[in-house]
Amino acid sequence: MNRKLLTILLISFVIAGGCALLVYKMVNGRMAASRPVLTTRVVAAATDIKLGTVLTAANLTTTEIQGQVPKGAILKPEAIIGRGVISEIYQGEAILENRLAPAGSGGGLASIIPQGMRALAVKVDQVVGVAGFVTPGMRVDVLVSGVPPGSNSPTQGTVTKTILQNIQVLSAGTDIQKDAEGKAQQVQVVNLLVSPEQAQTLSLASGEMKIQLVLRNPLDTKVTKVASDSMGQIFGEQGGPAPSSVRRAPKAAPKVFTIEIINGNKTSQEKFKSPEAKQ
Repeated sequence: MNRKLLTILLISFVIAGGCALLVYKMVNGRMAASRPVLTTRVVAAATDIKLGTVLTAANLTTTEIQGQVPKGAILKPEAIIGRGVISEIYQGEAILENRLAPAGSGGGLASIIPQGMRALAVKVDQVVGVAGFVTPGMRVDVLVSGVPPGSNSPTQGTVTKTILQNIQVLSAGTDIQKDAEGKAQQVQVVNLLVSPEQAQTLSLASGEMKIQLVLRNPLDTKVTKVASDSMGQIFGEQGGPAPSSVRRAPKAAPKVFTIEIINGNKTSQEKFKSPEAKQ
């Protein structure tokens, strides 16, 4: 067969194959577009829902999700009415099973406390609360400051000690109390998630000493050993001896150089001190 004719046939086959592939893609695309998209209607938040809220019909709506349904999605609103929210849910967000407290546990703070743990309310510095430094979900260290019971050291004074580390904040808010004159006053209250043993320690310390919370990075979960500090240590008065009573080390004896002088048949020696000894 003529080589020129063979080349023409090969080129024709390539062009025909390309046209066939293009037609196939166009037809397949139109068929895919005409297919119905599978969607599932799930329960979603009608408004922003705060932690601890007990769900009602007014909090709920429905939305359609294309493709695979998220694990734990709720299909019927009536199935979750009356359950508490253990994590904030935003408007339009699908409500999942792991964002809700178990059925029958109600709402509020109690529904978000894990088994074996306790929620303990402590009063904190007003500046900390008003400035919004402490919010739910943050991690804090707990410091106490005061004069230790039975302390007789006049130079020690107030002592500060870290008693708890890496403690989760459950909630932060304002509690209205009355002062000595009967007037209402605002007291900042923070609820901390602690173990029963930590609850005892914190309750005992809060009754006698001032509580201070120190924020920490949520990713930093390391518990370090921190020594307590006192006013005496800050000002350098640690009960040591007075400067005048400190004994100084004796000075080293000065070096002496001996020079032998020979004058004829006579010999003599002269001693000289080093230049440092003269100074």
